[in-house]
Amino acid sequence: MLEHTLRERDEHMEEKLHKLKSLLARVHDLETAAGLLSWDQETYMPAGGAEARAEQVATLGRLAHEFFTSEEIGNLLVSLEPYARKLEYDSNDASLVRVTRRDYDRAIKLPSELVAEIARTGALARQVWKEAKETSNFSIFRPYLEKIVELCVQKAQALGYEDRIYDALLDEYEPGMKASRIEKIFADLKTELVSIVGAISVCEKPDDSFFHKEYGERAQWDFGIEVIKDFGFDLNHGRQDVSAHPFTTAFSIKDVRLTTRIQKDYLPSGLFSTLHECGHGLYQQGFDLSLERTPLAGGASLGVHESQSRLWENLIGRSRLFWNHYYPRLKEIFPTQLKGVSLEQFYQAINRVEPSLIRVEADEATYNLHIMLRFELENALLEGRVKVKDLPKVWNAKMEEYLHVVPPNDGQGVLQDIHWSQAYMGYFPTYSLGNLMSAQLFQCATQEIPSLPQQIGSGQFRDLLDWLQKNVHRHGRKLTMAELLQRITGKPLEAQSYLAYIREKYSDIYGDLS
Repeated sequence: MLEHTLRERDEHMEEKLHKLKSLLARVHDLETAAGLLSWDQETYMPAGGAEARAEQVATLGRLAHEFFTSEEIGNLLVSLEPYARKLEYDSNDASLVRVTRRDYDRAIKLPSELVAEIARTGALARQVWKEAKETSNFSIFRPYLEKIVELCVQKAQALGYEDRIYDALLDEYEPGMKASRIEKIFADLKTELVSIVGAISVCEKPDDSFFHKEYGERAQWDFGIEVIKDFGFDLNHGRQDVSAHPFTTAFSIKDVRLTTRIQKDYLPSGLFSTLHECGHGLYQQGFDLSLERTPLAGGASLGVHESQSRLWENLIGRSRLFWNHYYPRLKEIFPTQLKGVSLEQFYQAINRVEPSLIRVEADEATYNLHIMLRFELENALLEGRVKVKDLPKVWNAKMEEYLHVVPPNDGQGVLQDIHWSQAYMGYFPTYSLGNLMSAQLFQCATQEIPSLPQQIGSGQFRDLLDWLQKNVHRHGRKLTMAELLQRITGKPLEAQSYLAYIREKYSDIYGDLS
């Protein structure tokens, strides 16, 4: 009798799980429809379509939010939680209930109108940002950014926070992370990186003048596609397009979209943008198919997402081993531009350390300084210590303080990133967290795949991708960043693996940096 009762109860729970999944699939479809409209806005939409697109994404955003925060989903989660706690922690069903409840508790704090207004303002602001960046005219973007800061403050206040307003926004991108911990990580990084960059600054710089010749855009594109196919990116379930700011998005595990930005007079821009976004794309394509159309079909956090893009872009794509294999092919494609340039000259040029204006083109030693600057400014904007009208001046002062360079115009300064136009405040620190994780994960992969260096040197990446899919990708959002790192590496997030990688790499190029 008891056994029969328990079986009936479990069957009832299975019915509730099925109902929850069907409701969440509807929310997922609305969100991906909005994502498709946003992707189109960045790639093919005519500029004049911005106002209509803003209303479309606002409507879809509001509907998705209202469906997700419905009383029906809330009641299902409450009734399913005791059942889910009896299941294996990282089973699909237990994880679905746990992760959805975390998302639900956050979402119900946000009014639907605020969600819609953020989506609407972001869609309008992105179009104005493009024009502002192209013309270096901050004044036309200023009113949109002022509204975005105001909306982000409203969002943080609705979500609530104990210590810093930044924490409420950061938690969306890196669950559980706090601004105070970011500051501690950045303080540790800054001391070591400033020392390394200072030692390099007195060394002779590798010549990179050959990068500034004219390189055919189609040939650049084709070479990038060739490499990402070798990495394992599935073009039957993905594609690449061009956008003003490279990004990756997905509408399904089987539909992943990359974008890149190619400059005909600077080879590294398109090349490393393509490799970077491919890392994101490989992660998206690696989620277990059983997670499709659920909240679990996403990255564990944006820091974990960035760990994948930075791993393929830098630890692979800027390595000597990688170019041992690919440089002859690149010279075959660009024989005139690379005439007389040896493999070693090319390798040193792509790893040249020099404080620069543009974050996405910064070297590995100075990149995190760009992130620290943005993190400080976001906190100051949200806390009211810096006004939007003063942002270009403060930005330039911070650039001089951190990198000893001053942007000649706002297009190369405060307007260079798309994130603020999308109301993505709290996002930037995840880039640095991703740098740290990439080194930590790659160190572990190398220990478990002893032949990995030889494989990279011969253009073979299957074992590495299989390792990443097994340990990182397939879980989607089932495990947090902290849980993943502890399981894979046996350690929490730490900076030493990354700093050891940076010091070893640049000591090899520039000599003793102590």
